This record gives sequence, C-alpha cells and structure tokens, in this order.
Amino acid sequence: MTAGVLLLAVGACAAPVQPVAAPDPASAAPAPELAPFYDQQIVFEPCAPYATTSTDEALFADKRFDCARVDVPLDYADPDGPRGQIALLRAIAQGERIGTLLVNPGGPGGSGMNLVAIAAPKWDDLGVGDRFDVIGFDPRGVGASIPRADCYTDAEQDAGLAVNGAMVPAPRVPDAAAAEEMAWRCVEATGGVAALTSVSTTNTVQDMDVLRAVLGEETLSYLGYSYGSELGAVYAETFPERVRAMVLDGGVDPDASPARLSINQYAAAQQSLEELAAECAEGTDCPLGTDPARVTETFQGIVRPLIDEPLPTTDGRALSYDAAVTGVLAGLRADRLRPMVIEGLRDAAAGRGDVLLQLNDLLLGRQADGRYALDLDSLLAIRCMDNPRRTPAEQTDMLREIHAAAPMVDPDRPVTEAHHECEAWPAQPDRPEWWLTGEVDVPPTLVVSVTGDTATPYEGGVSLARALDASLLTVEGDQHGISLFGQNDCVDRIGIDYLVNLRTPPADARCGR
Repeated sequence: MTAGVLLLAVGACAAPVQPVAAPDPASAAPAPELAPFYDQQIVFEPCAPYATTSTDEALFADKRFDCARVDVPLDYADPDGPRGQIALLRAIAQGERIGTLLVNPGGPGGSGMNLVAIAAPKWDDLGVGDRFDVIGFDPRGVGASIPRADCYTDAEQDAGLAVNGAMVPAPRVPDAAAAEEMAWRCVEATGGVAALTSVSTTNTVQDMDVLRAVLGEETLSYLGYSYGSELGAVYAETFPERVRAMVLDGGVDPDASPARLSINQYAAAQQSLEELAAECAEGTDCPLGTDPARVTETFQGIVRPLIDEPLPTTDGRALSYDAAVTGVLAGLRADRLRPMVIEGLRDAAAGRGDVLLQLNDLLLGRQADGRYALDLDSLLAIRCMDNPRRTPAEQTDMLREIHAAAPMVDPDRPVTEAHHECEAWPAQPDRPEWWLTGEVDVPPTLVVSVTGDTATPYEGGVSLARALDASLLTVEGDQHGISLFGQNDCVDRIGIDYLVNLRTPPADARCGR
C-alpha cells in the first residue's frame, strides 16, 4: 500500500557513514526505435490542469511547481503503435543543484505528483529541495497520466462494491463469471485491452528511464516508498549502469510470493495489535480489555457485529466491518495513529463509527468531497499485470492461512471457494513472479526498513538489501515509510548524506525511535 500518508516517528542514531564511488555515467544507448521517446523535449507548464483530486487542486495552484507530460509507447515492443503519457510535477531546486530526484510514494496507485506537492516544504527544510529538482510522477494508470486505469466510481468504492485489493481479505470474487464481469468493466472504462494491460511495473520501469533521459540526466537518483521500492529495485537490475543513487524505504520482500507477502503483512498486524493491547491494558478504560491474552476475542466482539449492522457516522456513511478492520490496520502503521485506534475502538464499542472510518479514509486517500487520492483501480490493474494468478483452491487456502496468522481479520464466516481477482484479466502478467534475480551488479543503494512495519515487514527489507547487495538501515519503530519526512533525525541525516554525497552507512547502521 501507499507510504505517503502514514509517515511519523522521532529518533536518533550515531554511526559514521562510509564513502562510495560515484557510478560511471551511463554508456548504453537506448534502442534506435525508442529514440523519439528518449530524445523528446519536455515542456513544463502550470500544474493546475493536472489536478485529479480536491487536494491536488489546492496544492497544484502553487506557482513554485510546474508540470509536464512525457510521451511513452503503450507497448515498448511496438514503439510505432499507440502512445501514452506520463505526468510529472517538478519542485525546482532552491540552491546548488545536483540534478533531479525522482520520487514514487508506493501503492500501487499512489500519486508521486501529489506526494511531492505535499512534501516539498519539508524537503526544503531538510536540504533535499536545495540540491535537487524533486520530480513526482504518476505511473501509467495513475492520476494525471494517460491511460488512467478505471473500473469503479467513487460511489461504488464507498458502497463496498469495488474489487480493489483493499485491506480486509474477504473473497470479493465469488465465481468465474464475477471475475470476467469485473475485468471487462475495467477494459471498457480504461479505454480498451491495450490500455488496461499496459499498466504494469515492467512498463513503468521503462518509463522511468525515459523520464531520466528527457530530464537531462545520465544517471538516476530515486526515492521510492513501499511498492516504490519494487520499482526502484527492478529499475536497478534493468538499468544498473544508469543508477546514481536509490533510497528504497519500506522494502518489499523479493523472496516472498504475493500470497506469502500478504500472509506476512497480516501476521505483522496481528502482532502489532497484541502489542498495542498490552500497552493499552496498563491504563484505564481500555476497549481491548485488561487481559492481553484475550485481545483477539475482545476485538472481534467489537467489529464482528458490524457485518450485520454497520455503525452510523456523522457524515451519513455507515462504518462497515471491512472499513472498521481496514481502519485499525491503517492505524497500526504509524506510532502517532495508535491513540486513534484505541479511541476508534472505544467509540465503536459505544455505537459510533466516525474515528475508525476516518482511519479507513486516511489509508485509502478518500477526500472530503468523496474522491479518492489513492487510485484503487490502478492498484488492481497493476497487480493483475504483475502477479501470477492463483487457482480457486490456492486463493481459498491463502484466505484460510491469513485467518490463522491474523485471527483479528477472521469474520467468523465459512471460507467458501474464492476466485482470484485477476482470474479473467485479458492478458497474463508481464513480469516474473520472482522479480529480482540478485545476479546483477547494482551500484550502492540504501534500503531503509522499520522493525515494526506491518505493511512491509522488516525481514522483507533485509531480503531486498541482500538481493541488491545494498546498505541496510534498520529503524526501531512501528512506522510504514519514514525517510526524509522530518520525523527521525537519524534516518534523515543518513538518507540526505547518501543522496547528496553518495556515502552509505556501515553494515550495522541503526536508528532509534
């Protein structure tokens, strides 16, 4: 999921950093048939027309930012065929410029344009904005880029009718007919099979190299959170000679299958809930009770009744079971949001759903006007072109494993045969299940992994660093996405020194909360 909304912590560490040699400039030229894309001239303009949410409309009016679209082939195997466009937002360097820093917030489905517009003032304070033109881009399928994946309306998202990889592992695709109907409504709304199936990590990585070239850079500097770590890692193995520096925060585990990664995420959330219950039990009026050993039973007693009777909220929407559990899972991703989890559970036990619905909306990027900042349809579309299909038996077994690993999300309903959401997608995935080989000599990179991260568990970052032979920075905390947001001085110092001076931390580098 996206890393851009839940980024908090404070801390300190102390470890000298080690210098590394800057990579040689890229020497490999693109294929001749791609030259029209690599050689195009980028034209920046005011950002207001690029806004896709109410938040963007306010942020993109800032004249400090400028925006552009870059042409890319819809299919890199057919560069003379239909084209797409990648939208980007630039925050121009305020001081002595090194080059550009490309940023992705994760998701899939997160808008890099939105993240940079939000974070630019903080990055100025930290010095990142002094040295780099910071570039946020919307990957193909997302936000202001073309094509934009589209399957469901915002009203259908609100009503729980969408299949989008939301947090709660409910079997949303009951049969093959439903899977086929869902796939074809995505085809029609997105603009055809070619448009929908072009939305993949494989193509986005190629797009990133086109962006590097048209922005005038021989080598790429990159900051990627969560799913953005996948993009960065695949780029590094695809174009190792074109990497200058990469910070990969909230590293996705390249050694875990998509099913295993999902199970690991829920297991981490279960552990986090139990830890929160133990802390809560030390106080008074804890909605999770005074016996941490019974936390799951107590939690289920609060949320399971919502399956049949959702709770009212002041904005007229109801808090469903799915939204309540997703809200709790969202709150477990950041230290500062844990008090909201306790408050929300206390209110839910009293019949009020506002706080947990607010947490649900925070994770999914729902705006006050009902529009979603996290592009949930693109999340579905990208994963359908990235990940292998599971058979109904495999899908059903995975759901049972999730319930066993994280009984907090078990609705106490029979697990009937479930179908994979991508079962009827009109094309097979275009990347291998094991998306990193670990056999490519990648320039020195920095992986940041937080010990209590429930969205991308810590061991995944360890595996990613090992596969890339990267430096690993371990951070104590319960945060998903922490680098360069002014929340942890230790992490920020190391990250900035690496991006600016290409110095990586020692092997045992560690930052406290």
